[in-house]
Order: sequence, then C-alpha cells, then structure tokens
Amino acid sequence: MSVFLVHTDPPDGDGPTVAVKDLIDMAGLPTTCASRPVAERARPAAVDASCVAAVRANGGRIVGKTNLHELAFGGTGINEFTGTPINPLDPDRIPGGSSSGSVVAVATGQADIALGTDTGGSVRTPSACCGTVGLKPTYGRIPLDGVHPLAPTLDVVGPMATTVAGVATGMALLETGFVPADAPATRIGRFRLPGTHPDIEVAIDAALQRVGIPCREVALPGWQRAYDASTVIAFVEALEVNADLVRDHADELTPAVRARFERSATFTADDVRDARSFVAPWRGELDAALARTPIIAMTGILDEPPPLSDPLRLDTRMPNVPLNLSGHPAIVLPIERPDHLPTSLQLFGRIGDDELVVATAAAIERTIRRR
Repeated sequence: MSVFLVHTDPPDGDGPTVAVKDLIDMAGLPTTCASRPVAERARPAAVDASCVAAVRANGGRIVGKTNLHELAFGGTGINEFTGTPINPLDPDRIPGGSSSGSVVAVATGQADIALGTDTGGSVRTPSACCGTVGLKPTYGRIPLDGVHPLAPTLDVVGPMATTVAGVATGMALLETGFVPADAPATRIGRFRLPGTHPDIEVAIDAALQRVGIPCREVALPGWQRAYDASTVIAFVEALEVNADLVRDHADELTPAVRARFERSATFTADDVRDARSFVAPWRGELDAALARTPIIAMTGILDEPPPLSDPLRLDTRMPNVPLNLSGHPAIVLPIERPDHLPTSLQLFGRIGDDELVVATAAAIERTIRRR
C-alpha cells in the first residue's frame, strides 16, 4: 500500500532527505489529508507551511508527501481510501497513526527524517508500533501555520527518524540552532501506567538500569482523568475544525472516521467545560513531578501493535494523549523485548526542555546499542 501520496525529486545537496505528512502545506501541491472529499476539492497550496519553509532553509531535501490516517483522526493508521502503509516489523499489524506514511518512510529507508503531527500521539504511536524514534516537541514550539488542524489546542509538529540523532537533526531543520543538551538528566522518574504489559515494564526497567541514571518511582494520579479530558477536547475540536466537511460530505468519509465524528457530537458543553478545567491542574501535577526528577520514563505503547484484523483491540494511544493536554515534550525510542517485537520507551520532560529530553534519550540509545 502507499507510503507516499506524492513523490518529489529532492534538490541536489548533502542535506538529509525529508518526507512530509500530507496534512502540511507544500507550495504547488494540494494538501489532501488522505481524505477523499478533501482531495477532490483541494487546490495547490500557495506557499509552504512554516515548518516546511524552515526545513528547506536549513538544508532538508524534501522527497514527497506521506500517507496518513484520514484527516489525522485516528491512531491505527488504517486508511480505506489511500491504503494502509505496511508495518515493516510485522505486515499483519497496524502501522499506527495518524502519521503512518511518515513512520514507514523512515523505517524503510525512503527518507532520513519525516515530519508528522501529534495531537494525541500521532508521532509517538506509529513510532512505537514500527520500532522507530519520534519526538513531540513542547506545544507551540514549532509554528503550525500551513498545517491542517485537527485539534488546535493539542496539535504539534514533530520529527520522526530511525535514531535519536536523526530526530535531533529533524529538530534542527525545524528550529534553526536546535542542539541537544550537553548531558542527559542526572535522575529519572519512573511512572508505571496501569494496563501496560508486564514484559514491557521489565524491558523498560532493564534499559534504564543499563544506562545507570538513578530512578525513583513517580505517581501521577491525574493520568486517567487527563486521558479522558484529552479525548473530549480532541473530539470536539476535530468536529469544530471539520464542521463544513462533516455537514456536506459525511457520506464520503471512511466509516471509521465518520463514526468518530458521530461520537464527537455526543459530548456536551458541560463535558467540554469539565475537560478544559482540568488542563491547568494536570499541567501543575506534571510540573511538580518534573521539579523532582526532570525526566520521567514510561511506556510508549501498552502492548504489541494490534493486528489489522482487530485494530481497536488495544488502545495504543493511551500512553500518549495526556501529554498533549499538558503540552510537555515527549520522545519514544525502541527497546528490545525478548521473544517479542521491539517495544517502546517514552521519556517526557519539563515545558521547553526538549533539549534535555533528546539528550537523555540519546544516552539510553547509546547504552542499548553497545550491548
């Protein structure tokens, strides 16, 4: 199935090749959002999105626009209109979404770096499913003009690559002068998300033990409420953003996405007020925990990616959504899990401390690869 919806010839040069999720404007090309009703009516973008302009200015060589879960409104990466990119670790499993084409492009060597968007894990979930690295920067750090929104108060653009170094390069393309911190965190908090497969927790503990950074257990009692609040906000904002599309062309949407918009319409004004009222307390809870340990480690996925035949068997987004509600930077990287597919370690840090998040991930990656 299709990874790229549009191929472009990269300009000559030595810069890294970059794939761009087709939710992001590129001058001269339509932005289709991998959706039939959008694609049939889309016109070529007049200018590059700011993030694409930055990539070009910093030497990135763009190789095309990648497939995605329709309108970025889903975590499986399955798309009945444009096709579903194949998970390179196991073709019978979902690639994860919504940045499915972007993750497969880097995982299969068709691009050095890919740009994805992350509203509830859409950079991190596919990276966790396909054994690659993905960074959700601090909310607001990368400009979003020229990026088709899903939920504007949660949306972030972030880089994807096969290594932490590749993600750092991607950040330097997006933000001139970005450099990881000189050293990793000197202590790490360890959060254990209920519902995570025990073998994944064991693999994470082993990876952290090998790197030798002291860890302390961290409790985050607001996590489930943050997840619930994030879901309400994401669904309600997605319907607001796509109101005209849903009103006029709902019958042209794929059934799964149409069902999600139907769910969006069930949330009440009281639901939304309650969800938004929790944003500040939740951010405060994380800030307090990160004041004690500047990086917190947890899983990036609850279990192996579910099969294509039963894609919603596991909620692969749950480890990710609350960090969009708070705006904190987070990265996922693959770690070995004996007798299973690689699993994913997630690190998150203080608002604006993306450099330390990346540096700590790099230290863990180096330790793992020396084995």
